[in-house]
Amino acid sequence: QVQLVESGGGLVQAGGSLRLSCAASGRSFSSYAMGWFRQAPGKEREFVAGIMWSGGGSYYSDSVKGRFTVSGDNVKNTVSLQMNSLKPEDTAVYYCAARETGHRDYDYWGQGTQVHVSS
Repeated sequence: QVQLVESGGGLVQAGGSLRLSCAASGRSFSSYAMGWFRQAPGKEREFVAGIMWSGGGSYYSDSVKGRFTVSGDNVKNTVSLQMNSLKPEDTAVYYCAARETGHRDYDYWGQGTQVHVSS
């Protein structure tokens, strides 16, 4: 059974940092892309950052580029999202997701972790 479990959310002041982690289990993810999404109250879920387990690079939404860094640990099967220079508009529930190469949509999702940035 595939599981994605996020951790590391919390409350932080604007300008601060948080590091989110996603522990993946239940299958091999070597042919998967891992993504981070977020959903703020009253808004649609949006893509934040993504990375290929196979080392194909990382990519970011314009709203977080230069502030967030996504990384993966193939040994521990974890994906992290380092978030720096946080802004109140970064407040949201953050989700980890996995997409098999060639699939358009993400196949697996975590339960989410709350991030709140105070002004």
